[in-house]
Amino acid sequence: MTWLTWRQFRVQAISAAAVMAAFAILLAATGPHLASLYAASGISGCKPASCGNLAAGFLAQLSTAGTYAVLDLIGVVIILLTPAVIGLFWGAPLIARELETGTAALAWNQSVTRTRWLAVKLTVYGLAAMAVTEGLSLMQAWWAAPIGRAVGQLGSLHFTLPGEFGFVLSRFSPLAFATQGITPLGYAAFGFALGTAAGVLIRRTVPAMAVTLAIFAAVQIAMPLWVRPHLFPAQYTVVSVASLDSLRPDNIPGHPGAWLLSTQTVTVAGQPVYAAPAACPAPSLVKGSDSGEGAYLDCLASHGIREEFSYQPASRYWAFQGTETAIYLALALILAGYCFMRLNRRRG
Repeated sequence: MTWLTWRQFRVQAISAAAVMAAFAILLAATGPHLASLYAASGISGCKPASCGNLAAGFLAQLSTAGTYAVLDLIGVVIILLTPAVIGLFWGAPLIARELETGTAALAWNQSVTRTRWLAVKLTVYGLAAMAVTEGLSLMQAWWAAPIGRAVGQLGSLHFTLPGEFGFVLSRFSPLAFATQGITPLGYAAFGFALGTAAGVLIRRTVPAMAVTLAIFAAVQIAMPLWVRPHLFPAQYTVVSVASLDSLRPDNIPGHPGAWLLSTQTVTVAGQPVYAAPAACPAPSLVKGSDSGEGAYLDCLASHGIREEFSYQPASRYWAFQGTETAIYLALALILAGYCFMRLNRRRG
């Protein structure tokens, strides 16, 4: 049964291997030069006072060239789409096509039970789906390691130049979080199981593919917007507006790399502030842009204006990764259990 499953899986396996090989060649061809640019930037042996400027210069160089920003975006898009593609073209047709053509009935009339037949297929296809997706993620992580190390020297969440491509620098950003670490494993397992369950339920390949795409997209949108921020209780801090960086408003002083959930301007008593005091002129009305911004913030601080941040600390990154991956794996197991139950109900 296992050998037969592998024979049926050979087209998908060859296609996946070709995509991974092409992706690996692309990264291997450009990765060494990216690493050499990082080595030449001087970030590796920098002193703390100069590391930020060196990292900013390195990222500016990459952003101005544009090539590496495009390659980074291509890699992110490929990893994001892979679980959905697996659900559409591996999961949805897996059982639906057998039911449409009647080949499933032939297999079930042999010595192989329905439970074993489905278990082998889910195991082979599911493990392959997870291996392909995580493999792409690991290759991307290797290639982008110099960018990640440079980002570690910056406190900003985004680094862009006008008219140029930029890099998403926060590990908690939706694109970065979904393509790094172990979450791609969960997405791949869920996408494949979702497609298989849709095929078992609808019993027609094309409608099952449409349902799979709709549900998978909805879940992937809902998770970062409404679920992920609440997996762990948020932490809060209040700082003086004078300590804020006007060029990097998403920075939380004293909490580098934290995931900013919300921010609110408040008074010393904690009451929301909706307008600046009349005594504090807007920065545009003060001569000199830099000094004007600083004078404006100092004026607000002198009136007791503070900034309240709701955030998730950087130390929780792997806790979020593990929890979200476990949620998707649990959903995949539930969908797989539904497939077994549904097929066994058809025995009569």
